[in-house]
Amino acid sequence: MAQNRKKSLGILIGLLIFFLGMFAVYGVGVYNDSEQYITMHIHREPLYPLFLAFFRVILGENAGLIAAAVVQNILTAFSIFFLIEYLQKKFSLNLFGELVLLVLELMPHFITRYVSALHIFMENSIMSEALCIPLFNFFILFTLRMMFEGKKTDIIWSLVFAFLLSMTRGQMMSTILIWMVVLGIKLVIEKKYRKLIFPVLVMACVFGLRSLSVHTYNYFVTGYFMGNTYGQVNTLTNVIYACDKEDGEVFEEGTRERIFFEQFYEQADALGYNYKYAGDTLAQKTEHLEACHDDLKFQVIEANMSAYYFGLGQVDYYMQSSMSDEMAGKMLVKLLPECFGQWLANYFMLCRYGFIRSIAVVHPLINWMAMFIYLVAAGASIWMLWKHKRSQAACIMGLAFLFIAANACATSLTIMCLSRYMIYGFSLFYMALFLLLRNSYLLYRNYA
Repeated sequence: MAQNRKKSLGILIGLLIFFLGMFAVYGVGVYNDSEQYITMHIHREPLYPLFLAFFRVILGENAGLIAAAVVQNILTAFSIFFLIEYLQKKFSLNLFGELVLLVLELMPHFITRYVSALHIFMENSIMSEALCIPLFNFFILFTLRMMFEGKKTDIIWSLVFAFLLSMTRGQMMSTILIWMVVLGIKLVIEKKYRKLIFPVLVMACVFGLRSLSVHTYNYFVTGYFMGNTYGQVNTLTNVIYACDKEDGEVFEEGTRERIFFEQFYEQADALGYNYKYAGDTLAQKTEHLEACHDDLKFQVIEANMSAYYFGLGQVDYYMQSSMSDEMAGKMLVKLLPECFGQWLANYFMLCRYGFIRSIAVVHPLINWMAMFIYLVAAGASIWMLWKHKRSQAACIMGLAFLFIAANACATSLTIMCLSRYMIYGFSLFYMALFLLLRNSYLLYRNYA
């Protein structure tokens, strides 16, 4: 027992040294998006701006950001420690097995620092991902406890962290759905069919609470009782990219929607921000859409909408942003059915890259390897469930598949699946795969 405590303490100290050491070497990372979190921008979810504001109010602007980054690193170290310690006890891992899990948990931090385009160490950065990572680790920890132990406190804590994640990044609203699905499956397995309505009702209430919280936060920050804007504009961007010129005929001549569409399409076409200029292969088409998205959104759609609404006079930024989002929503309703086939093809291409980036980096050779790894994981899960119906390793892999699918599909609806959006599922997937292969080997050895 004393030996185990020393081992656990050594791992925790090692994690703290690693994360605080990376902070000491690289310092606070301030990037293009950082200013929006610092200024509590209307496009950003509330929790991370409030997290930053807490430290800035107490310590001042510069010291506050330093303190926030330090706390982010410490939170991540503890979240990794508690998660791998739980898995170590659940699967009776030796020191080598626990160190494998530790390395897998650290891999996303090395990937985003040394492989991804931004080359950021996430926990040093003033971006919501830095808070999302420890929150996600805690969500996974309590979701696993909910799956395997089923205590009410674990069910509650899993939901609490899902809610906090949704308040940090919009794409993480998928964790609330995952909570509902996992609890629903657990109730079905336990044949508690009458209680199935419970997770559905709770999910609906939590989504309602999230909406109310965001509106209330924005009211105190901006004076407007409104949700975060720009989601509809994001979605419209990929729809405009998928359009042909004649699709604009769905809007009546002379209407504001028709005028906007003609402006968007003509400028996008002149700049090559349209699917027609994307190339022939899947890779060329996907990479062209990813390269065009931000420029099409900011230089074409947002620029034209801003110019028009500000031109009306006595319109502040929050009103303009709200009106732009409302107009984007109206255009989506009529425009999407006209270009649905092309949009859907583009959507599946974005999802494909999302699945790849969840467990690897995009590269012509690695793409096939990622598909092979998915097949191995699925095959090992099926084999384990065939041999042992309640294989805990297979259940963890099922959770990994569920999250990766939800994250990639949800993110692809509004934007492209960059590595820093997809990285959350990386460690969970490979830890599940390691546990699956280990248990498969032990099972095979016992049968042999």
